[in-house]
Amino acid sequence: MTRRTPLLLLLALIAGAQGVVLIGYAVYDIVESFRVGITGPAEVSNLGALLGLIAITAAFGAALVWIAVGWVQSRSWARSPFVVAQLVIGFLGYELSQSAGSVERLVGQVAMVVAVIGIVMAFMPSVRRALAEDEAPH
Repeated sequence: MTRRTPLLLLLALIAGAQGVVLIGYAVYDIVESFRVGITGPAEVSNLGALLGLIAITAAFGAALVWIAVGWVQSRSWARSPFVVAQLVIGFLGYELSQSAGSVERLVGQVAMVVAVIGIVMAFMPSVRRALAEDEAPH
């Protein structure tokens, strides 16, 4: 029987929330492209770039939702992709935190803090014990 610790559920909440936000952002990009069109510098504002951004953002979001399910089920495989995703989100957060806009800076700072907290939690002893049960032969 898998053991669900509060930290595993919190890790699932982090991954799930990040995934839903990214999927929501992909949907937002779709809506905005129909509402105002594709705007910005020509080298990055074209249909191919928009479709690529939407596909990558939605896929990353879907992967985080899948990772959240793994955390809920106490699956040991969830840790590695979660840590990689937190590293990516942390680096993106750092870039956003260097923006001129205050909203972008705040979002970047929050993303960095959540990513660091997620990485630390993923290696907490209670999480390691719960995941070790998944790896034990049955």
